[in-house]
Formats: sequence, structure tokens, C-alpha cells
Amino acid sequence: PPPIPLFPLSQVSLNAWVWSTVFHTRDTALTEKLDYFCASAAILHSVYLCCVRTLGLQRPALISICRAFLLLFLTCHISYLSLVRFDYGYNLAANAALGMLTVAWWLRWCLGHGRRLPHVWKCAAAVLLLQALALLELLDFPPLLWVLDAHALWHIGTIPLNVLFYSFLMDDSLYLLKANSDLLKVD
Repeated sequence: PPPIPLFPLSQVSLNAWVWSTVFHTRDTALTEKLDYFCASAAILHSVYLCCVRTLGLQRPALISICRAFLLLFLTCHISYLSLVRFDYGYNLAANAALGMLTVAWWLRWCLGHGRRLPHVWKCAAAVLLLQALALLELLDFPPLLWVLDAHALWHIGTIPLNVLFYSFLMDDSLYLLKANSDLLKVD
């Protein structure tokens, strides 16, 4: 049978949001690590889901290799940060590189399918806007009104992008269901 995602994206993302919230309200060494590790897991899970959607479920062996590689990477990433050195620069570079990989991969797929699938613009818009928002993580500035700094605005900005990407996923799932049901129809 074709591989299925280890966990739905919503569960992985909610877990990352929970630990981010905990860390931002109670800054300890443990909550900081959980925030960083769960964010990395969410990014890697989005790479995996991009792999599943763009390569198709017709290639289960390739998708299983991708899943194994990403789980190995996450294990090594967390092990290095936990056991060797908690290196902020490395963590940022690794997550930024994975984010760029995902953006490039999705955009390439969107360019190839945009004319045939009218809902693909939602995916392209979501990944491009998320990349633009990522600049807030890199270009920090003092808090506006002593509350809204770049990091807080990044968190706020990701909320509507999740809604937009979810809308793409719903439209794409309906398209795939219809396409598969058309293939299974017997005249």
C-alpha cells in the first residue's frame, strides 16, 4: 500500500504551536529546545508532504526513502543540538535551507500544474507569502508599542497563510478524489 503521512500536518503544526507558545510564555532551556525541535519537525513534515503530493502515491518506495531520510535528518539534528552543541546559527541555517527547499519544490510543481489545476495559485501564494514573512525572522526590529516585535508579527502573519494553504489542500484533495473516481469508473 502507498505510504501515508506519519501524522496529519495539522497535528505536527499544532504541536509546534503549543511548544512555541509554552516557550514564549515560560522561557527555560527545556521549553526553548522543545520549541526549536518541534518547529524543525513541522518543517521536515511539510517537506515530506510536499514529496508525497508532488511525486504521487504511485512511487511508494521513493516516498518511503524520502520519509526515512527526513526522519534520520531530524534525529541527527536534534541529537546534535542536544548532545553536541545548541547552535542557534546552525539551527537557523538548517531550517532556512529546508524551508527554501520546500518553497522551490512547491513552486516548481505549481508552475507545472497551474494551468491544469485552478486551485494551485493558493499553494503558490501561500509559499511565497510565507517566504516573505520569513524575512521578519531574519530582519529583527524593536517592538512596536513594546509588544509587537518582528517575531510576534511573523507568528501573527502565519495564521492567514495556514488558512490559505488549508484551502489549497481541500481543493486539491477534492480534485484527487474526483480524478481517482473517474479512473475507477467502469463503462
